[in-house]
Amino acid sequence: MKTLFELKQDMTTVGQQLQKVEAQLAEKAVDPKATMDDIQALQQSKKDLQMRFDVIKEQHDQLEAEQKAKFKDKLGKIEDPKQKVVSAKAELIRATMRGKAVSTDILQALGDNNTGGGKFLPKTVANDIIMEPLAKNPLREISTVTNITNLELPKLSYTLDDDDFIADTETAKELKLTGDTVSFGRYKFKVFAGISETVLNGTDTNLVQHVENALRSGIAAKEKKVAFATSPKTGEEHMSFYSTQNNIKKITGENLYKAIKAAISDLHEDYRENAKIVMTFADYSEIIELLANGNATLYTAQPEQILGKPVIFADGAVKPIVGDFSYSHFNYDIGELFERDKDIKTGIEQFVVTAWFDHQIKLKSAFRIAEVVATP
Repeated sequence: MKTLFELKQDMTTVGQQLQKVEAQLAEKAVDPKATMDDIQALQQSKKDLQMRFDVIKEQHDQLEAEQKAKFKDKLGKIEDPKQKVVSAKAELIRATMRGKAVSTDILQALGDNNTGGGKFLPKTVANDIIMEPLAKNPLREISTVTNITNLELPKLSYTLDDDDFIADTETAKELKLTGDTVSFGRYKFKVFAGISETVLNGTDTNLVQHVENALRSGIAAKEKKVAFATSPKTGEEHMSFYSTQNNIKKITGENLYKAIKAAISDLHEDYRENAKIVMTFADYSEIIELLANGNATLYTAQPEQILGKPVIFADGAVKPIVGDFSYSHFNYDIGELFERDKDIKTGIEQFVVTAWFDHQIKLKSAFRIAEVVATP
């Protein structure tokens, strides 16, 4: 017996043939050169194709109804609400990998409002994948992350009726130059989660964990890539702390320790109070080597005790970034798509999520980049 995916493919093939014959029939009907035999032949072909399509559709609808009933029965036997969501997610993944539409039962079990189905990733799944803290992206601990369509925000969290309330002259200049609001764009990227047949047919829990972990890792990698890019892709320049477009102020020192301390001091007090330092562990180790000078106690001290502000380690931070990271904001536009693909080289099926996001540095004046002065 054919699978639901195979029946869907058959419906598509026969449906396309039927459309082609209908178009030919319409052309022949108004063509004075066409004979009645030609028209009758096309009419018979259309009738045959329509019958074939109806038979396949009946088989498809019957099998789909049976699978929906099985899923409903399966959910009814699960008492734990969390496990119900896991099972629904697993069915969503399997439906995608088998090329069938996501049923309303699955969407409802996931608590999604879009009960019309379609290709859109249910909001519950999108939030689980996008909104959970990602250990592999250290910026997630300190930046703002939202999931809002057409997001537009004020650059400052409050205003007064007198513009002179902004004490930081750099901020005042920036707002005058770039405006007092920031609008988030939609920049597309894809994340691929490879799924073997064994995993696909395994337990719901293992399947969901495997796919979500892969997607989270992919999303984290993309976030880090755009935020720390030294040569950003065209159109993504505004997302990087190091881009010339953002032109974040650079503070220099004869060594990294002095450069970071000077960068903290150079921040206006509005940003200095909540400032954090994002840097590589290698750079931090270099600072400890410089300061220790045989004093072993420095190696056990917390980074904040050494540098005066909390430190977040990120290998992509090729130059230490100092600032208030609440002004670093990742937003995911609602409307993720999911589909399947196949790696021809390995034979592994891919669960693919297409997402749209943006990273905005809402106020450049809230940050500084620490650099070492080159010795002559």
